[in-house]
Amino acid sequence: MVPEIVLHLADEAVPIWQRTEEELGAMGLPPPFWAFAWAGGQALARHILDHPGIVAGARVLDFASGSGLVAIAAARAGAASVEAADIDPFAAHAIALNAAANGAAGIAVLPADLVGQDRGWDVVLAGDIAYERDTAERVFAWLFALAARGAAVWIGDPGRSYLPRERLVKIADYAVPVSRELEDSEIKHTSVWRPRAG
Repeated sequence: MVPEIVLHLADEAVPIWQRTEEELGAMGLPPPFWAFAWAGGQALARHILDHPGIVAGARVLDFASGSGLVAIAAARAGAASVEAADIDPFAAHAIALNAAANGAAGIAVLPADLVGQDRGWDVVLAGDIAYERDTAERVFAWLFALAARGAAVWIGDPGRSYLPRERLVKIADYAVPVSRELEDSEIKHTSVWRPRAG
């Protein structure tokens, strides 16, 4: 969906997942989200590049950045500064590598859980974050609080179960090509959302 951005990505999910567990000496780890361009992030990155005014001149946070795709799109679209946050230590390396490959080395990588924090961002971007109930409830409560104080919050989601649609407004739809290994189809109908006013 975003051919103008190049990423270091995994070809297959299971081998990279197993290698991650071996490297960390732990079993039952979550998927290596940083190794793929997930549908929500692809749609959000495409939307930002097509509508650069969303981030132009703004202080931007790409939350749960994964591969860094959305952060790179924000940098390309003219954000004044971009922070890419992800709790996975491997993601921090992936974001830095992908940012450098796209001439966006100025992206600040934050390997931390920022939920509950407010560093004064103008724009907060979040792709594919509604896949687990407890995480989604916690994250969306924080995103809605940021929106209530005036941050522009943008969410990319391919129809995950725990997206609070009743509190959001759909802005755009995209047909996103994805891997059958990760998703239930080769095209995911993915939307970009904003929190509903009030």
